Amino acid sequence: MALSPSARPPLADEVTAKLRAMVQSGEWPLHQRIPSEPELMAGLGVSRGTLREGIKALAHSGMLEVRRGDGTYVRATSELSGAARRMYQDHTEQHILEVRLGLDTQAARLAARHATADDVTALRALLTARDQAWTRGDYEAWARADWGFHERVAQASGNPLLHELYLSFGSAFHQDLLKQQRRPGFDGRPHEGHDLLVVAIEARDEDAAVATVDRNLNSCAEWLAG
Repeated sequence: MALSPSARPPLADEVTAKLRAMVQSGEWPLHQRIPSEPELMAGLGVSRGTLREGIKALAHSGMLEVRRGDGTYVRATSELSGAARRMYQDHTEQHILEVRLGLDTQAARLAARHATADDVTALRALLTARDQAWTRGDYEAWARADWGFHERVAQASGNPLLHELYLSFGSAFHQDLLKQQRRPGFDGRPHEGHDLLVVAIEARDEDAAVATVDRNLNSCAEWLAG
């Protein structure tokens, strides 16, 4: 039943919902800049003030980040992820890695149980993109592909709540990768937790999947402690 004029939600709320949907659908990727204000105003058919109310609401929730003079960027894919991203700022890298260890190993175990052939194909494509970006020295693209790989493993777990929780690590994970990249002798194409993980997932070997993730994250822990 159509809403009566008196029951119609405020226009700013409608705009906020549309912007949120664009982020959640992946139309606007994580860490990327969203379209300019004039483009969004034309596409949504709203005024600058109404658009800014919607952007402000999502910035407050942590999904968007407004950078003066540069534009607005996607910082999280949901309000949950946005709140978690802000919370991570109050904790050490070691604490974050310890939590990731639990999520990554469970994601790997479940992915080995539930992943489809399409998931395996997508994971291998992301590793190819990661390796190519590393070879040409495009470290932003390398970090995005590496994060995309881990996020796809979480998605392949078949557990939407685990996937949502994992997405909340996006910003912290991305920044940590770029820090590691600057470490002398760092290899941006490790087989542990990546190529070997895909092999284990395709073979439906849950224990092997968990083991390769353990080895990869323990290596990260050693780097943080060094």
